[in-house]
Amino acid sequence: MRLPADSVCSNKEQPDVKLETVIQLWDARNGKCVGTLTGHEDEVLDVCFDFTGQFVATASADGTARVYSAGTQKCIAKLEGHEGEISKICFNPQGSRILTGSSDKTARLWNPHTGQCLQALEGHTDEIFSCAFNYEGNTIITGSKDNTCRIWR
Repeated sequence: MRLPADSVCSNKEQPDVKLETVIQLWDARNGKCVGTLTGHEDEVLDVCFDFTGQFVATASADGTARVYSAGTQKCIAKLEGHEGEISKICFNPQGSRILTGSSDKTARLWNPHTGQCLQALEGHTDEIFSCAFNYEGNTIITGSKDNTCRIWR
């Protein structure tokens, strides 16, 4: 199942689940919840869709990221390797890579289907709070609390 392009993703408190650990998918046209994503042990700090709308990636203060099928709401990959909270996550334009930024001062490149870490980008001296791919997906930029941005090719 592919969600409509105008679906939105948000965190929502559940009575029996720790605050902000559950992600709910909402249909922006009618305001109804169309799915719930679970599995994180601490608050979710960032979420994103891939360009097709078929996958959702989440970043958490528990130090993990996860990739879910938007249609089935099943976790298909758990991304583990950061040593601190993950504050930012994004897919490349092709949907074949995920980029995460963390308080451990690294950004990491992942295979979204297997959860394998492909590369750790090291060099910042403080937390990375922003990261993005360029339009072609062959260049990465990271922003850090060390007051620098780095371009990675």
